[in-house]
Amino acid sequence: MQSSPSSPNIRLAAPFFMVLDMDIFLKFYTEDLGFTMTSRWIPRGKIEWCLLQRDDGSLMLQQPKDQEKFDQKGLRGNGVSVCFQCADALSLYHEFKSRGIEIDPPFVGNNMWLVCFNDPDGYRLDFESPTDVAEGTKYLPQDL
Repeated sequence: MQSSPSSPNIRLAAPFFMVLDMDIFLKFYTEDLGFTMTSRWIPRGKIEWCLLQRDDGSLMLQQPKDQEKFDQKGLRGNGVSVCFQCADALSLYHEFKSRGIEIDPPFVGNNMWLVCFNDPDGYRLDFESPTDVAEGTKYLPQDL
């Protein structure tokens, strides 16, 4: 069945991360970053795959059942960034800092405030919001 031109067919694109330790990632994304698990797969009594969402942003996590075959020596996250387009990235900076996430001060790049840091396996997360502040400006909390 084809969708009509007036109704969208593709509704979501979500990054899919293979992770070393699902428990660590669930804590990081749900407790530290405020995502909610909206779907999960528990084939052997433990979550092995899940879909997480916060507002309109989603991502999927999976811990492979055969950890031996999973490349534990490779550099995870190399060349991978997930860019979350936000209304107010600076408010997320304060929220994440209050939860103990280590983040360098936000800066302006490409007309966006950029709040950037890595998750536990090294995947880069960028929370971005539009601004008219000068390119290269670094955020200082007293700037509010």
